[in-house]
Amino acid sequence: MALVEVKDLTKVFRRDTQEIAVFDGLDLTMQQGDFLALMGPSGSGKSTLLNLLAGLDRPTSGTITVGGHDVPGMKSRQLASWRAGNIGFIFQLYNLIPVLTAMQNVELPLLLTKFRSKERRDRALTALKVVGLTERADHYPRQLSGGQEQRVGIARAIVTDPQLILADEPTGDLDAKSASEILDLLQRLNREFDKTILMVTHDPNAADRASRTLHLEKGVLLEAAGSSI
Repeated sequence: MALVEVKDLTKVFRRDTQEIAVFDGLDLTMQQGDFLALMGPSGSGKSTLLNLLAGLDRPTSGTITVGGHDVPGMKSRQLASWRAGNIGFIFQLYNLIPVLTAMQNVELPLLLTKFRSKERRDRALTALKVVGLTERADHYPRQLSGGQEQRVGIARAIVTDPQLILADEPTGDLDAKSASEILDLLQRLNREFDKTILMVTHDPNAADRASRTLHLEKGVLLEAAGSSI
């Protein structure tokens, strides 16, 4: 069974009397351990697709199944609990809380779990170790470089050991060297830890790091050369 199955997905946004169809019958399948890059022009629906997969938005019609769970079929409270344990988000602008240390930022998703304080700290330290930032645990975001902030963001995304990592332009705000290091880390998470990753990117060099690349254009997923859905 696939980890992610999207079938006949439609999403329509309404603005006053106007209807804007983002997807019209979109299908997507991801197996456990896939690393998929999603490319496409601005406004094509890439971020919308991530939000739908995570249950942050609901489709107009169609089915979305992640890890055997009917995502649109879950109620809000059930969905929040499921998302906290199964989805890891990585954002372009890091979304770290400036008044919290790296450790405290990484711990945040665990506050929605039943883990005690010591176990939350241990798990956060383990995640920081994976991204190579153990020695920065007590530093605040303002004391970190952009690349280090994104590493904290990745540690936060993996601290709950999620089934699926959704990365929205994770290198979009970084210089070339830092971007390459972040992509190295994502590849390591995929290859060594068998993490399933869906990465939105405008950068062909970033997309080359993925095992598959799809292009989203006018609500349709097109297969890139050398890839296979």
